[in-house]
Amino acid sequence: MVTASAERALRIAAEVPDPELPMVTLADLGVLHGVDVTPDGTVVARLTPTYAGCPAVAEMRAEVAARLRAAGFTDVRVVTVLDPPWTTDRITEEGRRKLAEHGIAPPGPRGAPGPEPGRTWLTLSTTPTEVPCPRCASVDTEEISRFAATACTALRRCRACLEPFPHVKDLL
Repeated sequence: MVTASAERALRIAAEVPDPELPMVTLADLGVLHGVDVTPDGTVVARLTPTYAGCPAVAEMRAEVAARLRAAGFTDVRVVTVLDPPWTTDRITEEGRRKLAEHGIAPPGPRGAPGPEPGRTWLTLSTTPTEVPCPRCASVDTEEISRFAATACTALRRCRACLEPFPHVKDLL
């Protein structure tokens, strides 16, 4: 049973921005795996980072905890959940829209086949052949570097408008 305090805690945690991509929230990225309130009143927020070695996890955990405490929740735990692993299918349509609005090409369409149940590793997909430019929508783009500012992004360039842009890699 979801209580009113659990719903409130979830709304608060859902508004925390991603430290590396602040235009999207942890909920937009699908990193916020859930929030529960135990019978004794402890708020337990679960985060599933984009990959197990994500250096921003400590900052995410601290910000979620700080916002929940600021909202009056006194006993807060933020835990990292790696199974099931995060995939790009967890990014919401709103998150995809926000990424594109800020010049970051979102990963491929949602609903692509994912890992078998129980798997705990991620596989980077092969480089997609068509990644639309978030500035001019041309699909005539090329990968410049497999790694960009963050490990989960690649650097691409549009051959039509000549602008470089990051692309969130598809994780299956």
